[in-house]
Amino acid sequence: MTGLDAPIARPPLSMELADHIRAMINEGDLKNDEKIPEKALCERFGVSRTPLREALKLLSAEGYIQLVPNRGARVCGLTVAEVEQGFPVIATLEALSGELAATCATDEEIAQIVAMNRAMRAAYEANDLLGYFELNQAIHLAILEAARNPVLTQHHRMLSQRMRRARYISNVSAARWAKAMDEHDLIAEALAARDGPRLAVILKRHLEDKIAVVKATILAGRAD
Repeated sequence: MTGLDAPIARPPLSMELADHIRAMINEGDLKNDEKIPEKALCERFGVSRTPLREALKLLSAEGYIQLVPNRGARVCGLTVAEVEQGFPVIATLEALSGELAATCATDEEIAQIVAMNRAMRAAYEANDLLGYFELNQAIHLAILEAARNPVLTQHHRMLSQRMRRARYISNVSAARWAKAMDEHDLIAEALAARDGPRLAVILKRHLEDKIAVVKATILAGRAD
């Protein structure tokens, strides 16, 4: 069998479904404490209950939903305690990833990250929050990969899935979104200059600045 004849690997259907449902939660299509509409999701995605329930098990392990015996699944809301405990750890990991990436990244990788940052500013100026967020995540992951440290990557991914939702809601105000975009410009500049210590400081502050905003958003949601 030649390389052209080799089958194309695809992720399991349950993982694809988990990605879709996770995005629905992150983007607010499924609200905190809302029951997961299993029948409606099966119809929407054209699947049976079996892969959907496997997807829900994956999301339960990530902390996105709670499985209640004989009562289905519900969306888990983030707590203030989770944000206070999780964000400083991720901030420290991302600071380290920036310092390592400034040394280990290839020129091509840096150029790609800088180009993604330009595209993200275009999304910001077009008021495209979803496009901005997708590029934002891609930039942080690209820096992480450029750090060339599998242990760092593993620990970051363990935490970041649960905090991903918080990172999405942290740009709810125009002022915070503008500040976040300016911070990303500084991240791109420090990486392009291969200034690891400066990049580490910017990345850590970038994440830490979100804590107060996310906490306020969570508390405001409880008051509604």
